[in-house]
Amino acid sequence: MSTLSLAARDSATMLRRNLLHARRYPSLTLNLLLTPIMLLLLFVYVFGDTMSAGIGSGGPDRSAYIAYLVPGLLLMTIGSTTIGTAVSVANDMSEGIIARFRTMAIHRGSVLVGHVVGSVLQSVISVVLVGAVGVAIGFRSTDATVLEWLAAFGLLVLFALALTWIAVGMGLVSPNAEAASNNAMPLIFLPLISSAFVPVDAMPGWFQPIAEYQPFTPAIETLRGLLLGTEIGHNGWIAVAWCLGLAVLGYVWSTSRFNDDPK
Repeated sequence: MSTLSLAARDSATMLRRNLLHARRYPSLTLNLLLTPIMLLLLFVYVFGDTMSAGIGSGGPDRSAYIAYLVPGLLLMTIGSTTIGTAVSVANDMSEGIIARFRTMAIHRGSVLVGHVVGSVLQSVISVVLVGAVGVAIGFRSTDATVLEWLAAFGLLVLFALALTWIAVGMGLVSPNAEAASNNAMPLIFLPLISSAFVPVDAMPGWFQPIAEYQPFTPAIETLRGLLLGTEIGHNGWIAVAWCLGLAVLGYVWSTSRFNDDPK
């Protein structure tokens, strides 16, 4: 059997292990998934009328704010879900299972690949669930073409891949699950200071560049453009550049840390 075949087989085994682990211990995934759903319901039904007055809709318009809010919450869902990846990796490192894997005749990189692919799949499922809640409360994307829907899905998967590699690195450098959860908190915090909830133009002038060029805002604006027909401008290539840059950074960080770890 070739090296590539062995790597694919071992990666599939590790993927199955991580998915079974997530199924047996669903509380962490459920808690992380509930955060964007609760924020969606909170901002729509508690703050919706007030917030919609500030997005250029000409007055309180809850349906307009739902359309504005959902793309940002979809990306926030990815950030929330990948925190579970950091915790899972930290658990594996602290409980000694990684040391056991290193004594077995398996492809070394399959351990990380299993975590990454499993996390991306969980992120996609979480996005679908949050999107279903958004549709249930009134989100519609009637003008998007099939190609735009495919591009939106591709962006979500690419964003999930990028954040997952960063989360894996955070899990590898954390001494335990609690530290991993704390280290990964920026993945939930950054969407709160992006254009997910209010336009960047509504923020203080000194803060606008921070909100505009962080990873989440270009991705959110690109997703809005694809699903709602708003202007994408330069956000498309910036979002892709952020995704590719974070993915490469996370991959190099994770693999070097994993290979150098003495445990």
